[in-house]
Amino acid sequence: RLADQDRSRWDRGLIAEGQALVRACLRINRPGPYQIQAAIQAVHSDAATARETDWRQVVQLYDLLLTLTPGPVVALNRAVAAAEVDGPEAALGLLDALDLDSYYLYHAVRAELLNRLGRTAEAGEAYAAAAAHTTNLVERDFLERGRDALNEL
Repeated sequence: RLADQDRSRWDRGLIAEGQALVRACLRINRPGPYQIQAAIQAVHSDAATARETDWRQVVQLYDLLLTLTPGPVVALNRAVAAAEVDGPEAALGLLDALDLDSYYLYHAVRAELLNRLGRTAEAGEAYAAAAAHTTNLVERDFLERGRDALNEL
């Protein structure tokens, strides 16, 4: 998870290079989906922690990305950012409008939001659904650990 990453281990030289490329592309003033995605990553890399991220700017960039490449996965990513601005309840409302039942990250995001709301039984079900929808054993293990941690509360 982004919040769990040790940003002191990120390569600041590569980040500076990437940010310079993003700024150069954006100065052309013809942003495409890749430039917008790079800008989102640049906002993340500007912050020392996930909490310090300019989430409002991330939401605005996802709004722009949705106009260029509308789709449920982009909307899911926007909902993650919106949870940081408007709270988990509002983000759950955004998720309810998405048709992503077979996508494991949809369920993983639901699990995280439900857990933040203290709805641990529902969060556990969402973690189980997420684990059931991935074939990646590392991801499945991570999701099952998240579910198991809820049972320890």
